[in-house]
Amino acid sequence: MTAIDQIQPDREVSVRDLFGIDSDLSVPAFSERDDHAPEIDTAYRFNADVTLAILAGFMRDRRVMVQGLHGTGKSTHIEQVAARLNWPCVRVNLDGHISRLDLVGKDAIVVRDGKQVTEFQEGIVPWALQRPVALVFDEYDAGRPDVMFVIQRILERDGKFTLLDQNRVIRPHPQFRLFATSNTVGLGNLSGLYHGTQLLNHAQIDRWNIVATLNFLPRDEEIAIIQARVPGVRDRALLDAMVSVAELTRNGFAAGDLATLMSPRTLISWAENCEIFGDVGRAFCLSFVNKCDAAEQPVVAEYFQRCFDEELHSAQGATSQAVAG
Repeated sequence: MTAIDQIQPDREVSVRDLFGIDSDLSVPAFSERDDHAPEIDTAYRFNADVTLAILAGFMRDRRVMVQGLHGTGKSTHIEQVAARLNWPCVRVNLDGHISRLDLVGKDAIVVRDGKQVTEFQEGIVPWALQRPVALVFDEYDAGRPDVMFVIQRILERDGKFTLLDQNRVIRPHPQFRLFATSNTVGLGNLSGLYHGTQLLNHAQIDRWNIVATLNFLPRDEEIAIIQARVPGVRDRALLDAMVSVAELTRNGFAAGDLATLMSPRTLISWAENCEIFGDVGRAFCLSFVNKCDAAEQPVVAEYFQRCFDEELHSAQGATSQAVAG
């Protein structure tokens, strides 16, 4: 048994005390924080149901997928749970540039004793499997088919991984954990919002033990996050109006009136731009309106007028120019 194999959580922490959730559960945690443990974000707000799902992954080695619209904080949610457990966490974005070799490993030329030799260098999957690490596959439904079949090997409970190039079978560390985030739960780009997502093999989706859905936060919590991120914006009436606009864009997206919506990330950018420009309307245009199709900008301007009781002149001007062109 190696030194890494002997690394185990050395304490139990109360879910109620650590996350403020009404539960009698306790979860294993590490006393010492290493370089791969995420930093704690004190401003982050936890969704109770999703937090419990993620904690089940840490407690019972369940494979947990968190799905939901962009900007809801899916990946950050997993990282912030890991941060409070001092659990090492590595996040891999499955964009179109991630290949099978990146995950598995490949031969590379290295210098040994002044000579160039060919040596196999492990990819992120075998590296993480052998350590007490929470591996998070971000944008899981955007992964290439050859990449997804590599991941499928480690979704089983025992999760043994065969390195064919090395004739070696890797057994997962007892504290290895696997998570993923996705926008579509493997159903593809049905809404047209998430270009690049794939239809996933149902046999693979079936291997995820827990699938949790993360929606947008309640109004008061969303306002609290903006206040924590942008302390200079303290006007409660202003923040209420901003969140009201965001909620209207989300309702408009659900009704098919808009092709995009305002995420909490966009709200924070809007508040930051309010500080920079001192003009809520200009900041709104620069943060969100200019991301919308010209045909949708009048709808967004109407949302703004409804919540702030003033016209959004810059958006109207931009729309007029687009129509004239």
